[in-house]
Amino acid sequence: MTDVVVVGTGPVSFDELVAVARGGAPVVLGDDALAAIARARAVVEDLAAAATPSYGISTGFGALATRHIPTEMRAQLQRSLVRSHAAGSGPEVEREVVRALMLLRLSTLATGHTGIRVETAQLLAGLLAHGITPVVREYGSLGCSGDLAPLSHCALALMGEGEVRDAAGTVMPAAEALAAAGLAPVELGAKEGLALINGTDGMLGMLVLAITDLRMLLRTADVAAAMSVEGQLGTDRVFAPELQAIRPHPGQALSAANLTALLADSAVVASHRGPDCNRVQDAYSLRCSPQVHGAARDTVEYAAAVAGRELASAVDNPVVLPDEGRVESNGNFHGAPVAYVLDFLAIVAADVASISERRTDRFLDKARSHGLPPFLADDPGVDSGHMIAQYTQAAIVSELKRLAVPASVDSIPSSAMQEDHVSMGWSAARKLRRAVDGLTRVVAIEVLTAARALDLRAPLEPSPATGAVVALLRSSGIQGPGPDRHLSPEIEAAVALVASGAVLASSEGVIGPLG
Repeated sequence: MTDVVVVGTGPVSFDELVAVARGGAPVVLGDDALAAIARARAVVEDLAAAATPSYGISTGFGALATRHIPTEMRAQLQRSLVRSHAAGSGPEVEREVVRALMLLRLSTLATGHTGIRVETAQLLAGLLAHGITPVVREYGSLGCSGDLAPLSHCALALMGEGEVRDAAGTVMPAAEALAAAGLAPVELGAKEGLALINGTDGMLGMLVLAITDLRMLLRTADVAAAMSVEGQLGTDRVFAPELQAIRPHPGQALSAANLTALLADSAVVASHRGPDCNRVQDAYSLRCSPQVHGAARDTVEYAAAVAGRELASAVDNPVVLPDEGRVESNGNFHGAPVAYVLDFLAIVAADVASISERRTDRFLDKARSHGLPPFLADDPGVDSGHMIAQYTQAAIVSELKRLAVPASVDSIPSSAMQEDHVSMGWSAARKLRRAVDGLTRVVAIEVLTAARALDLRAPLEPSPATGAVVALLRSSGIQGPGPDRHLSPEIEAAVALVASGAVLASSEGVIGPLG
């Protein structure tokens, strides 16, 4: 079993989020969190008992915040809030995303700034520990006030309502799943409805997952680029550290160093290093790979810095402040900081995929491939080789360009113009997930094509690092050059090897970790 993740008053880490979201790690609340939650709850209960209205505790919400709700109706107020806001529509959101947003909401609850009750927070931890995942729908969040609809579907499950999937993935009523796990639903008290739904946890969870994937994919893109430089008889001299030093972007230096290491001891590269070589410059898609991949890396790390600040945040409205038990309204639920970087990363995915597709295309054109057969076909004219694999890349890259159009510049007013500027961060996150998948597929097709080209360069041997990738493909049932065959299964197999990190691991197993 995956190690238990203890949620305390401090932020959860990237690794902890991935362990819970993807690895199914169980969750418990730390003693510091339990104490902080209890302190904040005492403040909320004092305010709930006071004669003076307090927003979110004894009033309505949003544009209805002017109504003071009598004590006997406040349980109904919380139920009504959650039921009405659980208004999502469309396909189910992926289990890993729902688990990520549940963990992040629990992390905010654990800070002691929300006023939740201990038993409610513990029930949320219990759902994660037992693998119970509320059914959350694709559409419903405007990214302000946070991810209201997705989080409301999760809060609904705590009340024993709505649908969930159990640990085996079976859809069932929440009440049944809770009972089977030995958990009891809660009746929400004052302020708890808002505390459970007023956060940017869905978009943040998807951001952290995307950053995790992109960090791996950008190193894999360096592997693919090295294979293309090698297979197209390119030079490795342009990746020298002294050339990177005069334009000192950190990501560029890392990418260039990776390419140098990946191409070391390549007989293919060595074959055209001598005085007879008449190549002056390689095409941009080869020569400028570190500049593009490096800029992508630097953007990902900026996004990671924003995500780190968000992980350390308590996003709710109103919030309980430690000084004299104040409860104050605020605007921290606005998703702009997260939405912007989600959009930045969609641009990164599109551009890295674009340069990958251009490198692939060069293999297939007899006029540019330096002696390789047209389309890498066995019998050109009878066979089409990888002609249509590049079409698939091109279709994906075109889609990625559309996905790179930012969602965060859009805004649509809601709640009777009370919420008149929204972030659309959830939408930015949803399209980024599609973009990361597209980038994975484009890089996989480049790896597949470059491996075929390297085989065609025989008897010249590729570098040990790139040769390890070719060997991985061949040992995974992806055949080398030969007559045309059904190509889609080979593409899907290559996608799986890239997505799992196996392609990257095969190279790193030879030369050590890439930067």
